[in-house]
Order: sequence, then C-alpha cells, then structure tokens
Amino acid sequence: MPRPEDVPVRSEVPEEVLRTPLVRRLLERADVERPAYTHLDCSNRHEPVENTLTWAELLVHVRAVAAKLREVIRPGDRVAITARQDLSYVVAFFGALYAGAVAVPLSAPDVRAHRERLVGVLNDCDADIWLTSEALVGRLTEFAEAEPVPAPREIIAVDTLPADPADRSLPSPVSPEDPAYLQYTSGTTRSPAGVIVTHRALSAACWQICDAYDVDERTTCVGWIPFFHDMGLAQLLAGTMHSGGRTVFIAPLEFIRRPERWLLLMSSYPNTLTAAPNFAYDLVTEAVPEAKRAEYDLSTVSIALSGSEPVRAATVREFLAAYEPHGFPRGAFRPSYGLAEATVYVASGDSDGPVVAEVDGREVVEIGRPRGQRVRVVPTPDRVLPAKGDADRVLPAKGEVGEIWVKGPNVAAGYWRRPDLTAEVFDAELDGEGGWLRTGDLGAIRDGRLSVTGRIKDLIIIDGRNHSPHDIEETVAAAHPLLGPERVAAFSVDGDEGEGVVVVAERARKAPDFDESEIERAATRAVAERHDVRLRAFFLVKPGGLPRTSSGKVARSAARTRYWTADGTESPHGS
Repeated sequence: MPRPEDVPVRSEVPEEVLRTPLVRRLLERADVERPAYTHLDCSNRHEPVENTLTWAELLVHVRAVAAKLREVIRPGDRVAITARQDLSYVVAFFGALYAGAVAVPLSAPDVRAHRERLVGVLNDCDADIWLTSEALVGRLTEFAEAEPVPAPREIIAVDTLPADPADRSLPSPVSPEDPAYLQYTSGTTRSPAGVIVTHRALSAACWQICDAYDVDERTTCVGWIPFFHDMGLAQLLAGTMHSGGRTVFIAPLEFIRRPERWLLLMSSYPNTLTAAPNFAYDLVTEAVPEAKRAEYDLSTVSIALSGSEPVRAATVREFLAAYEPHGFPRGAFRPSYGLAEATVYVASGDSDGPVVAEVDGREVVEIGRPRGQRVRVVPTPDRVLPAKGDADRVLPAKGEVGEIWVKGPNVAAGYWRRPDLTAEVFDAELDGEGGWLRTGDLGAIRDGRLSVTGRIKDLIIIDGRNHSPHDIEETVAAAHPLLGPERVAAFSVDGDEGEGVVVVAERARKAPDFDESEIERAATRAVAERHDVRLRAFFLVKPGGLPRTSSGKVARSAARTRYWTADGTESPHGS
C-alpha cells in the first residue's frame, strides 16, 4: 500500500523550548529598558501618538495583574480578556499567564460585529473574572446586565492596579501540558469552540515562527490584526515575547478606516515583520492611490506574511506591482498556512518570493515547507472526513489533492469541553500512528512544497472570520415573508474579488405577485447587519428549484454547481 507523501520538515523544536513556558521569557528581559510593546494611538485627528512599555516596565505591570488574580482565582481558572487593542490588552494577557490562569482572549464589548460571539464564548468558557481597562468597566457592566451571560464575579481594570517595582514574584508553576489559553476561532459566529492551546504548544509555535521568518531581538513586528485572533496573538504578542524584539501595533478599525496606516507602520521602523489575511493586501492595493504610496519607503520590510485565508495569485501579483516600485522586497512576501488547532503556524514560503502553481486546473500560491512539525496529504474520498483508523486505503498519487494532516508539538490539546469533536479532529490515525490533526483543508505536495487548494467543510471564511452556512441561511429565511426555512442555500465561491458568499433561495409557492429586487435587498441587508458580510450574488428560484439530498435536505454543493456555474461569471469552487 503506498504511503502518504510527507512535506519535508525543516528543523525540529528544541526540547528546552518545549519545557519553558513563554511568560518565563519575560524574566530574561527584566532589566532591559528597550521598548517592548508600542501602541500607536490614532484616535486624535493629528499625528498618531506612541504609547510604549519597555521590557522592564512590562514585567512590573504583569506582576501587578498576576498579584491581583492570585487573590481571586485558582491556577487553571479561566480569565476573560475583553479590552480594546491597546497596552491594557498586552498586560492583561501576559498577567493571566503569569498567574497560572487560562487566558481567554476576546474582543471588547463595543465591537458590535463580535457581540453575539462574545456572548457565546462567555457562556462556554465559564470565566467569571474579566480583565479590561478602566475606560471599559462601565460598558462591560452594562453588557453583563443586558446580555444572557454568566455574571462576572469581578471586572478588573488592569490599568488601575498599583505597580510595585519591588515585587520579585515568579510566574506561577505550570506544566508544559497545562492550558495556556483558549483560542475561540474554530467555531462559527453563533457556536464557537475553544481550542485548548497548552504552554508547550504556544512555546513551540513561537519558536517555529521565529525560525521560519528569522525573527530575533532586532525584529520589529508591526500590524493591526486583533489580539483575539490567532494570527494577531501569535505575531504581535507571543512572538515578540519569545524573540525579545519589539511590537508596534494599531487597532484593527484604524487600518480599515485608513489602510495607509499599515504602510506607515511597515516603513517607520527597522527590520519589520507584518502579517495579514489576503483581503488586507487587496485593500491596501486598491484603496491607496499611487501618489500616497510614494510617501512610504518599504525597503525596511523583512517579512510580510499572508495567511488566515486563501492566498490569491492575483492579489500577490497586484500587491507586488503596486509596492515593489516603492522598495518592497519581493522575497519578503511569504504565503503562509496555519490554523488555530495547530496554535497558528504550519508552513510558509521561502525568501525567493511567492511561487504560483496550477493544481486541479486552478492557480494556487504555493505555501512552502513546515518547521518543527510533520505534514502529510491524505486521501479524502468524496471529500468527506475519514473515520479514525480508516487510513489503509488507496492513497492519492504524488501531487494530487488530499486532506492536510499535521502532527507536531504545536498542535493544541483539543476543544474545550468537546471530547467527541476532539477525538474526531485531533486523534486521527495514519500507518498505525495516532495523534494526527485532521485540518479539514485540502492541499497537494509538489516538489516538496505544500499548496492549499480549499476546504472540505462547508464553513464560509470571509476576512478571516468563520460563518456557518446554516446561520446565514436562517437569516435569509427570516428576511422576507416570501422566503422561509429549509428553502435557502448559502455557500462560498472564489473569484477575482476573493472569497464571497452566494445565496440561492426558493420563493414561497403562493406568491402570485412579488418584487424580486425587493426580496434581494431584504436578504442582502439582513446578512450584512447580522453577519457583517456582503453577498456576492443572490438568486431567487421557483419552488422546488433547489437541489436536495435523498433525505430531503438542501444540497449546498449541488446548488453551488447548478447556480453559480449557470450564472456564467465564476467557476464553482469547493470549500
């Protein structure tokens, strides 16, 4: 029986790294007055203002948070971090780890698009201590009273805690296998699932990132990705703690409002590393005019990694065409692949620049090779996840598409309080060896390099956020009297504008007079308001027009094939 093809592994994570909790790295820098974390505050109308913590100052504030937490929690208790993207978030996250708590990185309550998700996570994680800043205590109190969430035992404003420079306390003892934090990114906006990232996995992932991108104390990590997102947490918070370099960040909304602020970050500091999903590279290419681009010298960029969602070949070409004339080094653009279940990192491209290949008749950007973990491509008959122990079947020929499986010290321990799902996803068997992470992503290996071609599951991922097709279908069904449950199909498609959502809906049988444009407007508006997603297309079809399975369920895949192909503007794309 042929064996699955391995992606060649570059380097192994040192045992010393795996044994050392990340937050202990802070002690190594206790006397260093170099800048550690800088928040570039863009809230005023004039020049952005730098607010900085040195390594020595950070340790003092982290110890203050840990001291307070030790009064009210036991080691292993969950502590929610629900703050704005500023230095309070940095202090809160590392303070929770220092105290031996399990951090739960979340958004602030005033981010409307994440409010429903925040409710779901707080109900799932049972964190009755919330860390925030003084400016948000009132809003969090109102949020806790207005929303169906467990009442917090205490809301702690970390920026009001007295800092004692004489405090010499050490981090609370933890095992490498103890949970460090819960990363709520794998579920949908309505029913999130918490990935249990252990101290061992976090340390391994930080080492892999630093090894893959040559990150050290000379590196300045810059960006705007939310700290509650696995990419933002790893690149802007954890990675810098491991390397001893510096992080300079802005709030995500500041990038959306003025994309050129990202260029300002990249060009204002030496040896910069930045990271963002594909859509951000599109936005900074389309929204910043040539005259404005000329204001920034991007020759200081050492790494610009693209991950968290599919990397489009067109995006790579257009971004490089726009910014190579302004000093951006072609070799700095690094397509990357990872997922929260592997903490964040799996594989990345080389310094010779992005490579575009053709897989299954589609242009794909090659990802590259993994660091410190094993990656295999395994057969997926009918693109259905195989059961545990079902690996002794005919394997895909070399270079053919299969499911990406991962095994390494960076793989998380499972899903919080979801043993069945944990066993299904985190304990797949291959050649008699268990413990493989089944990613649900499709890929191929060509010339020893991994390419990612799509997703097996029906999850729709837009701008790095997961959306359940079922959730969107329910929203559309309730948007107009002539629509209804079990008569809607939502699916993702890929095209020149990136990944988008298409909805096909059957109208009610008793609808002699109807305005199709009115129905489309109602559905489009409802999806935008509830899910913060713009529909790529909406098709209203006659009763019975949706394809169904033998059991009568709407067949999303068949609907995609029938209606998106029939439209003639895009090719169907499996997700």
